[in-house]
Amino acid sequence: MPKGNDIFLQNVSKVVVFIILAFALYLFFTGHGSPGGGFIAGLMTAGALLLLALSFDIETVRKVVPVDYKLLTAAGLLIALCTGTGALFFGEPFLKHAFGYFDLPLLGKTELHTALIFDLGVYLAVIGVTMTILLTIGEDN
Repeated sequence: MPKGNDIFLQNVSKVVVFIILAFALYLFFTGHGSPGGGFIAGLMTAGALLLLALSFDIETVRKVVPVDYKLLTAAGLLIALCTGTGALFFGEPFLKHAFGYFDLPLLGKTELHTALIFDLGVYLAVIGVTMTILLTIGEDN
């Protein structure tokens, strides 16, 4: 049975993790036009997962988020690489990004970037690497 301090930490961390993940989502989607993007959003998401691991335990986080972080890293790197090489098929330099304006049903006129796909790859790779390192260190008790 958890102690009083553990219960307080667990309850507060549930709210704080939600706030961190919401801010990470904001940073992710604003990154192609202003500071932010996949790297910082990935670090914030990994920080939220680390807070959960410290508040509860590593096994609880593994049950709640059953992800192989090494595969997540590989998937992120593959997405980023494919985004970068995609421009080569159109005679553009490596990592040249494209954008356009589209009329989406619920959002109206929206600007979409290939940089967002690249940021997704970076986001997944950063979460994967950071969580692999932190969980490996945490298991070496």
